[in-house]
Amino acid sequence: MADNEFDILVLGGGSAGYAAALRAVQLGFTVGLVEKNKLGGTCLHWGCIPTKAYLHSAELAEDARESSKYGVHTTLESIDMAAVRDYKDKIVAGKFKGLSGLMKMRKVTVIEGVGKLTGHNTVDVDGTSYTGKHIVLASGSVSKTLGVEIGGRIMTSTEALEIDFVPQSAIVLGGGVIGCEFASMWKSFGVDVTVIEGLPHLVANEDPALIKILEREFKKRGIKSNLGTFFEKVEQDDNGAKVTLADGKVFEADIVLVAVGRGPNTADMGYEEQGIPMDRGFVTPNERLHTGVGNIYAIGDIVPGVQLAHRGYQQGRFVAEEIAGLNPAVVDDVNIPKVTFTEPEIASVGYTEPKAKEKFGEDNVEVAEYNLAGNGKSSILGTGGIIKLVREKDGPIIGFHAIGKRISEQIGEGQLIVNWEAYPEDVAAFVHAHPTQNEAIGEAAMALAGAPLHG
Repeated sequence: MADNEFDILVLGGGSAGYAAALRAVQLGFTVGLVEKNKLGGTCLHWGCIPTKAYLHSAELAEDARESSKYGVHTTLESIDMAAVRDYKDKIVAGKFKGLSGLMKMRKVTVIEGVGKLTGHNTVDVDGTSYTGKHIVLASGSVSKTLGVEIGGRIMTSTEALEIDFVPQSAIVLGGGVIGCEFASMWKSFGVDVTVIEGLPHLVANEDPALIKILEREFKKRGIKSNLGTFFEKVEQDDNGAKVTLADGKVFEADIVLVAVGRGPNTADMGYEEQGIPMDRGFVTPNERLHTGVGNIYAIGDIVPGVQLAHRGYQQGRFVAEEIAGLNPAVVDDVNIPKVTFTEPEIASVGYTEPKAKEKFGEDNVEVAEYNLAGNGKSSILGTGGIIKLVREKDGPIIGFHAIGKRISEQIGEGQLIVNWEAYPEDVAAFVHAHPTQNEAIGEAAMALAGAPLHG
């Protein structure tokens, strides 16, 4: 086989693309992976990993302020944002080095340059044509700006991760996952934060019980919000930035973060010209991620649905196995676990209570909540919150929803419960170690099974 011919040619080296490549070589395929920037994509360099590094620094700052509650007297002298950025950069660089080495070890051919789909089995990379018996489109996502000009005091999350100072005040446009994580982080660093969200609530896709608690906790922490009205314009000058809402309200701050979501990175990549089905920039494959054109598949953030790195990993593995004829199981988006790393954290998978009632009927859904106030480890950590389980009446658990400090670590059992269609009685019989936050899941299951122990 020539150097520019492969069994599988992947366009995009982010979470979805590199997962497809790694699984494909395990299955005996030759793989070429085209990446115009850096392996790992948004998640590794400008998304999941760097933001969580910042959030860890923010947690340490918050703990220093609150330490006297626990009999430890510390003082928070200052936040050295340049040093925080350097810490983040070291984490990212280490993971990038590891990933690059893994691709080399697995013998994935990484093709650096700008790729464009030029045929049903060809991709052009900066003037050189490469061929794949199968092609996987995995070109990722970009920050939406809704027409706001980015620069100076107005930034997306990418620019916000590079600033070397702590602003006195910040406006966050968008109360979704990205916006709320930055709002939480900046507040811990001592920034005066206001979140502006056009929808009536923050993190609107979560269960209402979790939304209510997050909004209350944000308010207690001093994070301000203006909900239910969209912004009209964003302006800046040498002294600050200003956001005007549709109702005429004006907010001013040192900087503005535009966090209104992410869109598909598909412009000028040749997809439409080759007949790939599209809808508002997204590629729309069938449930098995085949586009219906040649042997071309689409995975990750360019496919409508939740834009999460682990969904990309799953779809990458899925497509490699699909090409190999292994007939892998389809995982619906509703069963993809989600985590929001605010303070407090949110973890969820499956149907929310309203969505469950919409699907199964008002009278065919049962729920149980366990308040973390009754959980020993949560009291030690100083956190409130809940574990909420949703079940189809007399059926399996179809939704897991949790909020509290460090509760993200419980999503593992949550997604196993939902994806394995466990019944409350099944989970109630598990032995959950004490004292851990994990045992709160068992308590919620016992409640849902009609035999609460501590509730």
